Amino acid sequence: MNFTLCSSSSELKYPCVEGLRRSNVNILMSRPSVRVGYSSKRDNIQLSDSDTRKMIIANHLMPGQLEGPPYMGEKQLQKPSQKLEFVRTLLIDNYDSYTYNIYQELSVVNGVPPVVVRNDEWTWKDVCHYLYEENAFDNIVISPGPGSPTCPADIGICLQLLLECSDIPILGVCLGHQALGYVHGAQVVHASEPVHGRLSEIQHNGGRLFHDIPSGRNSGFKVVRYHSLVIDAESLPKELIPIAWTSSGDALSFFETQKSNIISDAYESQIGHKSSAESFSEFKNGSCWPFVQFDESKSVLMGIMHSSRPHYGLQFHPESVATYHGRQIFKNFRKITEDYWLRLRPYTACMQVPCASRLFREVPRSQHLVSNAADKLYRDPPQTSQLVHNAGKRSYFGMSDMVHLSHPSTGVKFLKLKWKKFDHLASQVGGARNIFCELFGRHKAENTFWLDSSSIEKKRARFSFMGGEGGSLWKQLTYRLSDQSDMSIKGGGYLLIEDSHGSPRSTFLEEGFLDYLNKELLSFRYEEKDYEGLPFDFHGGYIGYIGYNLKVECGVVSNRHKSRTPDACFFFADNLVVVDHYNDDVYIMSLHEECTTMTPWLDDTEEKLFSLKASATRLEEQTFQAATLSPSKAGFCAEKSREQYMEDVEKCLEYIKDGESYELCLTTQIRRSIGEIDPLGLYLHLRQKNPAPYAAWLNFSKENLCICCSSPERFLQLDRNGTLEAKPIKGTIARGATAEEDVQCRLQLQYSEKDQAENLMIVDLLRNDLGRVCEPGSVHVPHLMDVESYATVHTMVSTIRGKKRSNISAVDCVKAAFPGGSMTGAPKLRSMELLDSLESCSRGIYSGSIGFFSYNKTFDLNIVIRTVVMHEGEASIGAGGAIVALSNPEDEYEEMVLKTRAPAKAVMEFL
Repeated sequence: MNFTLCSSSSELKYPCVEGLRRSNVNILMSRPSVRVGYSSKRDNIQLSDSDTRKMIIANHLMPGQLEGPPYMGEKQLQKPSQKLEFVRTLLIDNYDSYTYNIYQELSVVNGVPPVVVRNDEWTWKDVCHYLYEENAFDNIVISPGPGSPTCPADIGICLQLLLECSDIPILGVCLGHQALGYVHGAQVVHASEPVHGRLSEIQHNGGRLFHDIPSGRNSGFKVVRYHSLVIDAESLPKELIPIAWTSSGDALSFFETQKSNIISDAYESQIGHKSSAESFSEFKNGSCWPFVQFDESKSVLMGIMHSSRPHYGLQFHPESVATYHGRQIFKNFRKITEDYWLRLRPYTACMQVPCASRLFREVPRSQHLVSNAADKLYRDPPQTSQLVHNAGKRSYFGMSDMVHLSHPSTGVKFLKLKWKKFDHLASQVGGARNIFCELFGRHKAENTFWLDSSSIEKKRARFSFMGGEGGSLWKQLTYRLSDQSDMSIKGGGYLLIEDSHGSPRSTFLEEGFLDYLNKELLSFRYEEKDYEGLPFDFHGGYIGYIGYNLKVECGVVSNRHKSRTPDACFFFADNLVVVDHYNDDVYIMSLHEECTTMTPWLDDTEEKLFSLKASATRLEEQTFQAATLSPSKAGFCAEKSREQYMEDVEKCLEYIKDGESYELCLTTQIRRSIGEIDPLGLYLHLRQKNPAPYAAWLNFSKENLCICCSSPERFLQLDRNGTLEAKPIKGTIARGATAEEDVQCRLQLQYSEKDQAENLMIVDLLRNDLGRVCEPGSVHVPHLMDVESYATVHTMVSTIRGKKRSNISAVDCVKAAFPGGSMTGAPKLRSMELLDSLESCSRGIYSGSIGFFSYNKTFDLNIVIRTVVMHEGEASIGAGGAIVALSNPEDEYEEMVLKTRAPAKAVMEFL
């Protein structure tokens, strides 16, 4: 059946879409409707428990059916005739993990960053003040989010905005789109299938929101979808007009969309193909688009507009890294906004909203940071244009300093660094393993560390850092959250500090550990010339781990489970050895306060290194012998049985079906008693059997705690140039038994629709997290869904990078992204809340991060996976997987077991 989509006519014909049984319906543009009032004024809505957020699909008292006098008249316009030089957007955040991707887009498209306000952050009085008294905004964008527009806790003030602000352009994305339909009387129902992290081709009506964007099958207009609910098209009231649909019912994986002969201009700069927009140039100035065939039984409503208000809704995500023409949609919305105000009455926003929020304030207040923009999968960082500033040079809301970088509360420390380099020495002394065993392996390697790049294939890692107790600045920090670990009431925790003399000091940190660490790092003063010529970024400083439960210091309201291990442990390392695996060089480094004298550690260590040449072979044999003892018969005990884990997967799928999450990273633990064991011997065995680029050994002997980590995943790195990098892993498959089978396994992972969806969701999540602390236009994805091979598994890895803003500290970057999105799911806050309700114990160190914070404000942290944690005579291993709409409970259980296999086998072989 053919339909003509005409952009010039007020009568729009559209095909059957999901929930619409009639084959052809004509919607007439209605006359301007009477303003609909809203009876309830909402000052603040707190998030309710997940079990109270049940979907309300029934046609109960619809807000759109409430009538009353308008709250206000037409927006007052005070400026003389003037073209908009930039557009001010109020961006309502529905507690989503993709909001700052929209923020990035708007920052670049509008010429100035938007103001981000969470949906329960402003009262209606606040909204009216800024919109109508101060004329602070030109338009509003309502973000995606978990849940349903029928639940007040999920949608907050957005319904009232859509009802009352009839004279302000509004664009709703995903949840915002559903809210636009719901508030005017449409039904929000379950989709025939949830679609998350998959793409669809879009047919549209050629209207202004889709100007210069092609339409239909094979046109190159493919978009990313993250939703379980849809607007029932049959229930659309006459004032809402459908403007976009899927051109077929079949969602595609990312790689399937690359098979098209017509490539979107979103990728033209990277792959050099002709833009599909060119092939549609003959239509973009005409009144009608070409005839298109529709499958009326499968098309899904993807966009709506109001007939008399400048209000639009999009079910898909234009901000996703894999959406084609997403940037153009935001440009079109800007043009709609400009034309609306200039036609109605010349107007520009007349003030900038004062900075009412700061980074990392207590929940549920918002977090406002500059982000970036990305219309496509950037292979190279795009150039950033200068943002427009107002004449008064006011700080934009969310643009002012987020941290006090110049006023640390702790005493200022002036540090001096001395170092020596030994060319091509590493292989002469038996490599990193022998160096560590000889210099730091005595006395059971107590109070030692080793950030171990044991897998350096394909340049995945280059440097290893190792050291132990002994320097004058050495100290250990041990932090435990208080039992009242609820940051909304300033739970804080207890910090134990033990100095180089063994003297302990305990203190309570009301603001938490990360705040303390931030102040410590800001207290260091140094001269850059001290480390000129060093090819790495860790020159001494804090090295250790951040436990998963520190999520309460990063925006999560509370922890349901208390960790058995400390929530954070760090050494301050003032003496260390560095191995450069590329060049075979060895560096020794010593840090001291400017007012103190140097210790003889450098000279002593140099002497020990050169004495290793003669004993390298003997040490290698000794260590290998210790790592091949007979296995034990007793195995690990699982925290949850196979049946229980699969039941949890089913619960996750229900949450996803109801729109509560797009992806849930469900985990569990296995444990066993180990008694007396040589922990360093176990780690050496593990690194031999399962080498990894972000492996680590940590021994906090005073806590009876050893960590043997063989992680292949980087959480976040900040280098000396201010570049942030994340490398999330999503998608894992076992290696094949033969070379041919191994190739097939690799291809199976590469083209797995489920794994691609998992990976894409987390890439968009990490873009969001980096976007909160990076310069606009700087966040990009140089590698999307690469497959990397390790000793026992293939993994799907992506790389996200961005340029840190100058007024953001290293710890702020961590707080913006911790815990790593690959271990939580998206939307992040809601997903962690749901996971806490499903998992039966604290993740502890697992799912946290191990790494360093250098005194010169750089850091590098991994994701704690493939790790054995030995604490008080027990070994534990955490594992899990991402649950998405395409997940199968049995397959998810098998994937979880696969991830425990390498570390568990290493323990069993060593015992």
